[in-house]
Amino acid sequence: GDVQSDLSLRMATMAPSFFGNDARMQAGMPSMPLHHAQGGPGDVQSRVEQPREQRFSPYANNGGTCLAVAGDDFCIVAADSRLSQGYSIMSRTTSKISQLTDQCCIASSGCNSDQVTLHKLLKFRIKMYRHQHEKMMSAPAVGQMLATTLYGRRFFPYYTFNVVGGLDEKGEGCVFSYDAIGCFERLKYTASGTGQALIEPFLDNLVAYKNTDNKPTVSRSAEETLELVKDIFASAGERDIYTGDFVDIYVIKKDGTTYEQFALKKD
Repeated sequence: GDVQSDLSLRMATMAPSFFGNDARMQAGMPSMPLHHAQGGPGDVQSRVEQPREQRFSPYANNGGTCLAVAGDDFCIVAADSRLSQGYSIMSRTTSKISQLTDQCCIASSGCNSDQVTLHKLLKFRIKMYRHQHEKMMSAPAVGQMLATTLYGRRFFPYYTFNVVGGLDEKGEGCVFSYDAIGCFERLKYTASGTGQALIEPFLDNLVAYKNTDNKPTVSRSAEETLELVKDIFASAGERDIYTGDFVDIYVIKKDGTTYEQFALKKD
């Protein structure tokens, strides 16, 4: 009897993968975990039985940079045309700007699909406003409408960072800056997108003349501001891989809006 029990103990200890938990239990030993009894942690069945977590994100940041600068009687809205996904360039000619009225434009960076949807919705609401009130919506009214539209989607927001520029009722340039859920303010200039951190210091120094004593006594003209915008985007394109290819520029004045395209680096 002692020889037989000793033999059972040796067999259960030395070859558990052949005799399994039944032999160990007969020998008075605790059973082994399933993955040890079936060939180790690399066994196919043990991998299948492990819980797996699935994730899905409805958002993607497709890069790009937007900018708006307001003058005494004009406003310039500009954005690059590169559409990126990770380190890949998906398109070089995708505009981020939509002209909403004769004196108001919007530029959006972030998720391209949300941008297209948002711009389409704003154009629809502006058209309804025109039919109901028989007049065109002003730029400040467009700015307020965009804020309420974004806030209405705050629980599943449009992943866009928007800039609105145009002329107010007095004919003065106005710029509105937003976050993703509709908080906004009226400014003289603003920027958004992947190149924002590169562009804002330029604007602080060359438009607002912060931290300098050399403030000019005469405001910039629309032509001078246009050249400044081109220089700023050329500098941002050197440092930001998501900014490049072309810059779409809208110059808004009381007698109409003009469009210009400026070429940037393609790499």
